[in-house]
Amino acid sequence: LRCRDAPLPRACHGWQASMKAGSLSYVLPCSRLPVQLVSQVRVYTSNGQKKDLGSEDAKGSVPEETSHKLGTGQDTTNAGQKQSFLKEPIQVKVKAVLKKREYGPKYTQNNFITGVRAINEFCLKSSDLDQLRKIRRRSPHDDTETFTVYLRSDVEAKSLEVWGSPEALARERKRRKEAEIKYRENLFRNQRLLWEYKEFFGNTKPRSSAAAMFFKGPGKVVMVAICINGLNFFFKLLAWVYTGSASMFSEAIHSLADTCNQALLALGISQSARTPDPSHPYGFTNMRYIASLISGVGIFMMGAGLSWYHGVIGLLHPHPIESLLWAYCILAGSLVSEGATLLVAINEIRRSARAKGLSFYQYVVQSRDPSTNVVLLEDAAAVLSVAVAATCMGLTSLTGNPYYDSVGSLGVGTLLGTVSAFLIYTNTEALLGRSIQPEQLQRLTELLESDPVVRAIHDVKATDMGMSKVRFKAEVDFDGRVVTRSYLEKQDIEQLLQEIQQVKTLEELEAFMLKHGENIIDTLGAEVDRLEKDLKQRNPDVRHVDLEIL
Repeated sequence: LRCRDAPLPRACHGWQASMKAGSLSYVLPCSRLPVQLVSQVRVYTSNGQKKDLGSEDAKGSVPEETSHKLGTGQDTTNAGQKQSFLKEPIQVKVKAVLKKREYGPKYTQNNFITGVRAINEFCLKSSDLDQLRKIRRRSPHDDTETFTVYLRSDVEAKSLEVWGSPEALARERKRRKEAEIKYRENLFRNQRLLWEYKEFFGNTKPRSSAAAMFFKGPGKVVMVAICINGLNFFFKLLAWVYTGSASMFSEAIHSLADTCNQALLALGISQSARTPDPSHPYGFTNMRYIASLISGVGIFMMGAGLSWYHGVIGLLHPHPIESLLWAYCILAGSLVSEGATLLVAINEIRRSARAKGLSFYQYVVQSRDPSTNVVLLEDAAAVLSVAVAATCMGLTSLTGNPYYDSVGSLGVGTLLGTVSAFLIYTNTEALLGRSIQPEQLQRLTELLESDPVVRAIHDVKATDMGMSKVRFKAEVDFDGRVVTRSYLEKQDIEQLLQEIQQVKTLEELEAFMLKHGENIIDTLGAEVDRLEKDLKQRNPDVRHVDLEIL
């Protein structure tokens, strides 16, 4: 194997090396191919200038003569062949990008804070804020359109100016924190002082709406039930003492349980009217369900439990019963009074169900008004239990067998246990946070999807918070083009075009994009506020709306 006429400095093309064996000559390919590089690189800097780093040309067009001897010595010569190669520059595209800014794990220089927060957290006075820059922003509250905020960096600088050093500011914060803790510890004493000035505050403060709740609606139903059941308990207790009837004892316990439970309902109604506070931002409306749940448990333990116990004792140890004439009279009066309360509850539920567009059965099963539901079921059970007790006492009078009276006590206990189980189930479902009806949810989703700014909505949740208050949440895919067009419709297009034409450098482009980018984000926030307001106006039950941007 021998490479002939293949000097290293020369570029070769084609077949360069040959091998002769006997009468055959093999031509081997050569790996030294001609290379031509013509490159021109342009580098862009952040100031918009470009630089040429130069170009290099490498040409490999070199003539070559190669002789190959075959057999008898004949020579084949390829000489003088020249090939020219075109100059094809390699183009390298380099993107012009801004230098990435490192903000660190905590960056609060551009944060906005309200005046109240600035005063509380940085221990400033309202007069200190007068010297700072005031910025008007969209208000997150429905009652105001805009409100004033301050740059956090300005507030921090002002606090250092007022207190001198971060250490002095920290000491002042610690002192105020200790004073707040001390005030909370003396809260009971402060409440007693306020109680002493109750008459003064009553003359200067508006009357609370909690008392007015007991003169209409569910409050009125509960107060009527408390008065009637209290009287029924008193007279039934006298009848049981006189006759010794187990059924009459069950009726007295039933009326006592109803009176206590309805007093608990009245407490729940008054507590549900409390104003939301930072610890309970969504209010206290669930107090009605909690009171109804406890009422159901009370009916089961006090009413059903004692009735079963007294009935079992009557079966194990029967004793003769005295004259039942007074018992019949008291049961008749109880039937009339309990029936009157039942009619009041039925009328209230019918009126509320008609206002919500629901049937009577749906309104009761869904526990839309837990307080009225409890009164309705308790009075219905009271009317039925009076009938059961009267029937069993009549059988005892006719046959002289006291076992019928004990069976009546067991029947009243079973009826109360059924009512309590239903109340516990419905109120537990309401407290767990059930979804609204599919038809109502469909109306809400169609309202959102029909808006031009919305492309799609996902992960929709609508929870009934109780007392006809709905919380709606959805992931919304907004159409950025519609949002941008909405922003452009409010701008002077001629002036905007002039700003674009004046952009010459990357710094000017960055400033232009930052300015209008922030305005477009504000426009998106305004669109979210508009959608939330539309949902609340067209659906009064929707009180809280959370629209999350995808």
